[in-house]
Amino acid sequence: MSPIQTLKPIALVTAMALASVLQPAPARAAPAETLTVAGGCFWCVESDFEQVPGVLGAVSGYTGGTVENPTYKQVTRGGTGHYEAVQITFDPDRVSRERLLHLFFRSVDPTDAGGQFCDRGDSYRTAIFVSNKEESALAAQARAEAEAQLGQKVVTPVLDAGPFYPAEAYHQDYYKGDSLVLTRFGPKRQHTAYKLYRNSCGRDARVKQLWGDAAPFAGS
Repeated sequence: MSPIQTLKPIALVTAMALASVLQPAPARAAPAETLTVAGGCFWCVESDFEQVPGVLGAVSGYTGGTVENPTYKQVTRGGTGHYEAVQITFDPDRVSRERLLHLFFRSVDPTDAGGQFCDRGDSYRTAIFVSNKEESALAAQARAEAEAQLGQKVVTPVLDAGPFYPAEAYHQDYYKGDSLVLTRFGPKRQHTAYKLYRNSCGRDARVKQLWGDAAPFAGS
């Protein structure tokens, strides 16, 4: 074998090794993020956002109050300071925080300071919970855009995030549950009871009246 022929495979191996070193490393996926919002009945908020592409999951719970590990009865009775809230986990490579905030405002009545739809009281008010200045600025921007679109005063506050307590297991994924529950409509499976509640509460009708074609989840 000639010296030239010997050098060819050596040069090829060297070039391949150099190429592997110089090849850019694959981009790392962004870590999952969370957005915590209060929009009245947490069953409905959970149902709405779990259908959004890029949302990895949503947990119903309580936040904004002073009592540790509150129960549903304590929160709805009042006095704990908690909101019914939902903690949304999402993939920022697939859906942005800005997009989720946009959808949130258009899935509630942000002009109502006394609750949401048929659910009245402090625990059913709307709110957005933030952990830093960037999140606060994005929430404030989304609120301003909602107010401009509605031409009405938006009362949804942007609040500092505190401890979030998941609600009882009974409340998680209620909207698609199959357990038999006793309701004012008689014994119903959870998913049926949820649909009856949502319709009778007037949530979708009011959101549609307020936002028109911009309402993203009417009938969820």
